[in-house]
Amino acid sequence: MNYLRYEIFKDQRGEYRFNLLDTNYKIILTASEGYVNKADCKTAIGICQANSPYDTYYDKRTTTSAKYYFTLRSSNGRDIGRSEDYNTSAGRDEGIKNVKRDGPTKNVFDKTV
Repeated sequence: MNYLRYEIFKDQRGEYRFNLLDTNYKIILTASEGYVNKADCKTAIGICQANSPYDTYYDKRTTTSAKYYFTLRSSNGRDIGRSEDYNTSAGRDEGIKNVKRDGPTKNVFDKTV
């Protein structure tokens, strides 16, 4: 069974968020912000689906504690998704590769219904 999908859920503040899960249920991308309206969350997923295959929409970053991560950006430059923190830049690059592969999926599971 293929578990690759986006999942929509509500956070502790009652805002809509999404996670992109790969085939082993590992979260490989999460929403950069919460959304008051579910429709806005779905729009953000659509941006991820469209932009994830392209290098130009990724921003490689480092935390203040020397961990590596990346963001996926919209066409206007806003962060739309964020990765987990990685111990190495190679791990971060592998994460980008996985999101590029899995991000276009049209599978969306709404956990709020």
